[in-house]
Amino acid sequence: MSTIAENLADIRSRMEAACLRSGRDPGGVRLVGVTKTVPVDRVREGVEAGITILGENYIQEAAGKIEAFSGMQISWHFIGHLQSNKARVAADCCDWVETVDRDSLAKELNRQVLKRGRTIPVLIQVNVGDEVSKSGVSPEGLLQLFRAVAQYEGLEVRGLMTLPPYLENPEDVRPYFQMLRRLLGELRQEAPHPELLTELSMGMSHDFEVAIEEGATLIRVGTALFGSRAAFPA
Repeated sequence: MSTIAENLADIRSRMEAACLRSGRDPGGVRLVGVTKTVPVDRVREGVEAGITILGENYIQEAAGKIEAFSGMQISWHFIGHLQSNKARVAADCCDWVETVDRDSLAKELNRQVLKRGRTIPVLIQVNVGDEVSKSGVSPEGLLQLFRAVAQYEGLEVRGLMTLPPYLENPEDVRPYFQMLRRLLGELRQEAPHPELLTELSMGMSHDFEVAIEEGATLIRVGTALFGSRAAFPA
């Protein structure tokens, strides 16, 4: 198994190359290390190698890992489906929630973060592939949801997130990334504060280079960074 430091160096090199190909500043793209099912000691190795943003898919797992890394300069992003009755846990321990996909969740998350005297940056998750197995608002419903979420004082809408269909060839995923970028542009035209809408969270281990070429500002990488989940004991 490669070391995390070696994997991280390779990913950063590929990120920079993708930015150069598309005429972008490499400083405009941030890596979210996805730690779903990754053992704490391996996550720690990643943090020591220089990872500063970590993303979790399961809120209870997130809470435990965040506690384990208490006091360290890490930004924790929640990137999985969040049930409204778990919003209080996210409000307690997460720095960002990337997966706001319905008003009922936004309303409860807002209530919980205001109870704690804080605000939280959020992304609206869009189901660009119209897949019944995945969460996310439809492209057609995005504007209505954005208008609702933007009214909540405790939530700062910073952009959009998507989990597109998995396709073997990353080039085949490009149209979905282009769609999300276009949707963000349309939102910016409608938003009272378009300068706040800057984030596109898209791209994972096998397609993040294409995502960067299409404007990703956050890429969510797990397997290429920490290794296959199959390598970890259950």
